[in-house]
Amino acid sequence: YISANTAASILLQGMTVEYLFERLYKIKKNEFLLFHAAAGGVGLIASQWARSVGAKMIGTVSSDTKAELAEKNGCAFTINYKNENVFEKVKEITEGKGVTVVYDGVGKDTFNVSLECLDFRGLFVSFGQSSGMVPIIDLHKTFNPKSLYYTRPTLMHYTSTRNELEQSSNLLFNKIQNNEIKEHIFKTINLKDAAEAHTLIESRQSTGSIILKP
Repeated sequence: YISANTAASILLQGMTVEYLFERLYKIKKNEFLLFHAAAGGVGLIASQWARSVGAKMIGTVSSDTKAELAEKNGCAFTINYKNENVFEKVKEITEGKGVTVVYDGVGKDTFNVSLECLDFRGLFVSFGQSSGMVPIIDLHKTFNPKSLYYTRPTLMHYTSTRNELEQSSNLLFNKIQNNEIKEHIFKTINLKDAAEAHTLIESRQSTGSIILKP
Protein backbone atom coordinates (compact mmCIF):
# COMPACT_ATOMS: atom_id res chain seq x y z
CA TYR A 1 0.00 0.00 0.00
CA ILE A 2 1.30 3.44 -0.96
CA SER A 3 -0.46 6.47 0.53
CA ALA A 4 -1.67 9.46 -1.47
CA ASN A 5 0.92 11.69 0.22
CA THR A 6 3.73 9.29 -0.65
CA ALA A 7 2.58 9.06 -4.26
CA ALA A 8 2.23 12.84 -4.54
CA SER A 9 5.66 13.49 -3.06
CA ILE A 10 7.68 10.77 -4.73
CA LEU A 11 6.15 9.49 -7.98
CA LEU A 12 7.38 12.08 -10.49
CA GLN A 13 10.75 12.59 -8.82
CA GLY A 14 11.25 8.89 -8.17
CA MET A 15 10.51 7.93 -11.77
CA THR A 16 12.94 10.64 -12.85
CA VAL A 17 15.68 9.02 -10.77
CA GLU A 18 14.69 5.57 -12.07
CA TYR A 19 15.27 6.45 -15.70
CA LEU A 20 18.41 8.46 -14.92
CA PHE A 21 20.04 5.71 -12.84
CA GLU A 22 18.63 2.55 -14.43
CA ARG A 23 17.94 3.09 -18.13
CA LEU A 24 19.67 6.20 -19.43
CA TYR A 25 22.85 5.06 -17.70
CA LYS A 26 22.91 2.18 -15.23
CA ILE A 27 24.96 3.27 -12.24
CA LYS A 28 27.26 0.68 -10.72
CA LYS A 29 28.60 -0.33 -7.32
CA ASN A 30 31.63 1.73 -6.21
CA GLU A 31 31.28 4.07 -9.20
CA PHE A 32 31.67 7.82 -8.60
CA LEU A 33 28.91 10.10 -9.85
CA LEU A 34 28.20 13.80 -9.29
CA PHE A 35 24.64 14.99 -8.61
CA HIS A 36 23.82 18.67 -8.22
CA ALA A 37 21.20 19.85 -5.68
CA ALA A 38 21.51 16.68 -3.64
CA ALA A 39 19.14 17.91 -0.91
CA GLY A 40 16.29 18.70 -3.28
CA GLY A 41 13.33 16.46 -4.02
CA VAL A 42 15.06 14.55 -6.82
CA GLY A 43 18.44 14.71 -5.09
CA LEU A 44 17.30 13.01 -1.88
CA ILE A 45 15.73 10.15 -3.82
CA ALA A 46 18.89 9.91 -5.93
CA SER A 47 20.97 9.69 -2.74
CA GLN A 48 18.88 6.78 -1.47
CA TRP A 49 18.88 5.04 -4.85
CA ALA A 50 22.65 5.35 -5.19
CA ARG A 51 23.09 3.90 -1.70
CA SER A 52 20.84 0.96 -2.56
CA VAL A 53 23.08 0.16 -5.53
CA GLY A 54 26.37 0.85 -3.75
CA ALA A 55 27.37 3.74 -6.01
CA LYS A 56 29.45 6.58 -4.56
CA MET A 57 27.35 9.68 -5.08
CA ILE A 58 28.94 13.09 -4.64
CA GLY A 59 26.25 15.71 -4.08
CA THR A 60 26.44 19.49 -4.17
CA VAL A 61 24.44 21.49 -1.62
CA SER A 62 24.10 25.12 -0.52
CA SER A 63 24.42 24.70 3.27
CA ASP A 64 25.83 22.43 5.94
CA THR A 65 22.29 21.58 7.05
CA LYS A 66 21.47 20.36 3.56
CA ALA A 67 24.73 18.42 3.46
CA GLU A 68 23.75 16.60 6.64
CA LEU A 69 20.32 15.78 5.20
CA ALA A 70 21.77 14.47 1.92
CA GLU A 71 24.28 12.29 3.77
CA LYS A 72 21.55 10.95 6.03
CA ASN A 73 19.70 9.86 2.89
CA GLY A 74 22.70 8.02 1.48
CA CYS A 75 24.83 10.58 -0.36
CA ALA A 76 28.38 9.29 0.12
CA PHE A 77 30.07 12.71 -0.14
CA THR A 78 28.70 16.26 -0.06
CA ILE A 79 30.19 19.54 -1.24
CA ASN A 80 28.90 22.88 0.02
CA TYR A 81 29.42 25.02 -3.06
CA LYS A 82 28.99 28.19 -0.98
CA ASN A 83 32.34 27.70 0.73
CA GLU A 84 34.06 24.83 -1.09
CA ASN A 85 35.53 24.52 -4.58
CA VAL A 86 33.45 21.83 -6.27
CA PHE A 87 36.07 20.88 -8.85
CA GLU A 88 38.88 20.61 -6.29
CA LYS A 89 36.75 18.55 -3.90
CA VAL A 90 35.68 16.15 -6.65
CA LYS A 91 39.30 15.69 -7.69
CA GLU A 92 40.24 15.03 -4.06
CA ILE A 93 37.44 12.50 -3.53
CA THR A 94 38.14 10.64 -6.79
CA GLU A 95 41.92 10.78 -6.35
CA GLY A 96 42.37 13.01 -9.37
CA LYS A 97 40.29 11.04 -11.85
CA GLY A 98 36.95 12.81 -11.89
CA VAL A 99 33.53 11.19 -12.09
CA THR A 100 32.09 8.82 -14.68
CA VAL A 101 28.79 10.66 -14.95
CA VAL A 102 27.37 14.03 -13.92
CA TYR A 103 23.64 14.55 -13.36
CA ASP A 104 22.94 18.26 -13.75
CA GLY A 105 19.42 19.59 -13.21
CA VAL A 106 20.61 23.13 -12.47
CA GLY A 107 21.86 24.28 -15.87
CA LYS A 108 23.60 27.61 -16.44
CA ASP A 109 25.20 27.98 -12.99
CA THR A 110 26.74 24.49 -12.88
CA PHE A 111 27.48 23.72 -16.53
CA ASN A 112 31.17 24.60 -16.52
CA VAL A 113 32.03 22.87 -13.26
CA SER A 114 30.13 19.79 -14.38
CA LEU A 115 32.38 19.59 -17.43
CA GLU A 116 35.50 20.04 -15.32
CA CYS A 117 34.53 17.23 -12.93
CA LEU A 118 34.09 14.56 -15.62
CA ASP A 119 36.70 11.90 -16.28
CA PHE A 120 37.76 11.09 -19.84
CA ARG A 121 34.85 9.61 -21.86
CA GLY A 122 32.50 10.75 -19.11
CA LEU A 123 28.77 11.30 -19.55
CA PHE A 124 27.11 14.67 -18.98
CA VAL A 125 23.39 14.24 -18.24
CA SER A 126 21.63 17.62 -18.39
CA PHE A 127 18.10 16.90 -17.17
CA GLY A 128 17.01 20.36 -16.02
CA GLN A 129 17.79 24.07 -15.96
CA SER A 130 16.57 25.53 -12.67
CA SER A 131 19.16 28.33 -12.87
CA GLY A 132 18.49 29.12 -16.52
CA MET A 133 19.44 27.83 -19.95
CA VAL A 134 23.03 27.03 -20.82
CA PRO A 135 24.43 29.57 -23.33
CA ILE A 136 25.17 28.47 -26.89
CA ILE A 137 28.39 26.46 -26.89
CA ASP A 138 30.96 25.18 -29.37
CA LEU A 139 30.43 21.41 -29.29
CA HIS A 140 33.93 20.62 -30.52
CA LYS A 141 35.75 22.83 -28.01
CA THR A 142 33.47 21.82 -25.15
CA PHE A 143 33.35 18.04 -25.43
CA ASN A 144 36.30 17.01 -27.63
CA PRO A 145 39.17 17.60 -25.13
CA LYS A 146 38.01 14.68 -22.95
CA SER A 147 35.91 12.74 -25.51
CA LEU A 148 32.77 13.44 -23.48
CA TYR A 149 29.21 12.30 -24.10
CA TYR A 150 26.28 14.68 -23.63
CA THR A 151 22.54 14.05 -23.41
CA ARG A 152 19.50 16.21 -22.65
CA PRO A 153 16.79 13.70 -21.66
CA THR A 154 13.23 14.10 -20.41
CA LEU A 155 11.07 11.70 -18.41
CA MET A 156 8.35 11.70 -21.08
CA HIS A 157 10.68 10.14 -23.64
CA TYR A 158 11.58 7.36 -21.18
CA THR A 159 7.95 6.59 -20.33
CA SER A 160 6.46 7.00 -23.81
CA THR A 161 4.94 3.50 -23.90
CA ARG A 162 2.72 1.68 -21.42
CA ASN A 163 5.46 -0.90 -20.90
CA GLU A 164 8.07 1.73 -20.06
CA LEU A 165 5.67 3.52 -17.72
CA GLU A 166 4.93 0.32 -15.82
CA GLN A 167 8.59 -0.69 -15.75
CA SER A 168 9.58 2.64 -14.24
CA SER A 169 6.80 2.82 -11.64
CA ASN A 170 7.10 -0.85 -10.65
CA LEU A 171 10.82 -0.58 -9.93
CA LEU A 172 10.22 2.58 -7.89
CA PHE A 173 7.36 1.00 -5.92
CA ASN A 174 9.50 -2.08 -5.21
CA LYS A 175 12.22 0.12 -3.75
CA ILE A 176 9.65 1.95 -1.62
CA GLN A 177 8.17 -1.31 -0.34
CA ASN A 178 11.66 -2.66 0.41
CA ASN A 179 12.39 0.52 2.43
CA GLU A 180 15.23 1.47 0.08
CA ILE A 181 13.46 4.70 -0.88
CA LYS A 182 11.45 6.93 1.48
CA GLU A 183 9.72 10.22 0.79
CA HIS A 184 10.89 13.45 2.40
CA ILE A 185 8.02 15.92 2.70
CA PHE A 186 9.32 19.38 3.57
CA LYS A 187 5.95 21.04 4.01
CA THR A 188 2.25 20.64 3.21
CA ILE A 189 0.60 23.86 2.01
CA ASN A 190 -2.99 24.72 1.13
CA LEU A 191 -3.52 25.23 -2.59
CA LYS A 192 -4.72 28.80 -2.01
CA ASP A 193 -1.25 29.56 -0.58
CA ALA A 194 0.64 28.09 -3.54
CA ALA A 195 2.72 31.26 -3.84
CA GLU A 196 4.43 30.30 -0.58
CA ALA A 197 5.58 27.05 -2.15
CA HIS A 198 7.06 28.92 -5.12
CA THR A 199 8.87 31.30 -2.76
CA LEU A 200 10.38 28.42 -0.77
CA ILE A 201 11.59 26.67 -3.92
CA GLU A 202 12.96 29.79 -5.61
CA SER A 203 14.83 30.86 -2.46
CA ARG A 204 16.29 27.35 -2.09
CA GLN A 205 14.98 27.12 1.45
CA SER A 206 13.12 23.88 0.82
CA THR A 207 14.43 20.33 0.88
CA GLY A 208 12.61 17.32 -0.49
CA SER A 209 9.01 17.78 -1.65
CA ILE A 210 6.28 20.33 -1.01
CA ILE A 211 2.69 19.06 -1.18
CA LEU A 212 -0.22 21.30 -2.16
CA LYS A 213 -3.61 20.30 -0.75
CA PRO A 214 -6.98 21.62 -2.01
